[in-house]
Amino acid sequence: MGNLQKQTEFAELDAIEQMIRESSLPKNSMSYQIMNKLEDSPLSRTSSRRKPNLIKRTVLVASAAAVLGAGVIGTGFVSPVMADALKKIPMFGTLFEGTSEKSVQAAIQQGIVSEPNQSVTYDGITLTVANLLYDGTRLSFILDREGVDLPNTSSPYIDEDSKIIGNPDNEYIKSRKIPEKDQKKGYIKMPTILANGQKVDFSEGSFGDYPKKGNAYIVELTKDLKLPDQFELTIQANVTGVNRTFEFKIPVNIDNKALVLKPEASKSDGQFSYTVKQLDLSPVSTRLVLDSKGQVPNSPEQKGDYSASMVYYEIVDDQGNVLNPSRFEYFNSKPKTEYHIDQLFSPFNETPKTITIKPFTLTVNTKDWSVVGQGKNSLGDKTYLKDLELTIPVKQ
Repeated sequence: MGNLQKQTEFAELDAIEQMIRESSLPKNSMSYQIMNKLEDSPLSRTSSRRKPNLIKRTVLVASAAAVLGAGVIGTGFVSPVMADALKKIPMFGTLFEGTSEKSVQAAIQQGIVSEPNQSVTYDGITLTVANLLYDGTRLSFILDREGVDLPNTSSPYIDEDSKIIGNPDNEYIKSRKIPEKDQKKGYIKMPTILANGQKVDFSEGSFGDYPKKGNAYIVELTKDLKLPDQFELTIQANVTGVNRTFEFKIPVNIDNKALVLKPEASKSDGQFSYTVKQLDLSPVSTRLVLDSKGQVPNSPEQKGDYSASMVYYEIVDDQGNVLNPSRFEYFNSKPKTEYHIDQLFSPFNETPKTITIKPFTLTVNTKDWSVVGQGKNSLGDKTYLKDLELTIPVKQ
């Protein structure tokens, strides 16, 4: 990835701020939505959709999160009883949401999760790698920060040598291009991540404040990782006002990668169709990859001022257990006719014999594309597309 700060091209962030202010998204999906809206923005089309573009988007997400108080937060539908049980497990409340105690214990035994607790202190600031997760498909870690009179965790500054797309005299950009000697001490810059001495390649990730844990910074790389089962992870983090690099070297060794299914199974109603390309099953997460095409079906209730949203998908095991999505994306606009979905869900408690995909839509008001029924404890009113349900056998 090279020097992330030097490679990154910054778009005009005031446009992003305005886009967020006009959105009706809940806070728990804000950062993810920023990434997706930026992907479709003409400001992001100067580079390819893969790694350089993604690096740009993630840095922008971190900067916008610092301004807006938003962060990368999972939906976290965990019952109080389950939450109480999981509090006894060190990883609970950091890298896990909606995960059973049995699944977490299996992940610990397989080396998928660990607590390295490596610490480095420079100039009165201590960084600690508190939690680490790698299951063959996702790499996550949390940096805890300690010190006196520290600001928010994620750095809001733009490096002076960064290339600017658009108007370099934009007031927001000018306010963030502060000479390093004048920057407030204590912000964590985007870390450099290496595996066996080589920079880690990925196509989507999140960087920034971890609001569920004060003075903590989270990194989560979620797509197109090509890492071995065993490697030495190097994390190089820089902090504003500190002249030295905080470096950590952590051995990673997992016994079992995720079970990867590539069913290439399709379902169609003659108007709309989708194909499940891949399902990854691990003790800590389930990944669904699919492609869809066609006009989204409308139910009788979705007419006049109301319409169907894009198609969403539930994952259900052979016992009827429904997996929770790690994030839920709201797209407050008319649905497209083609989508590529690559989404993480909570894990299965046991490897199922079959997996059922249940497509559904939300009902939206076409005047402002707000979601009907959306609230604190509801994603919105769901309409299940029963003719498009698909059951996939699990072959181990």
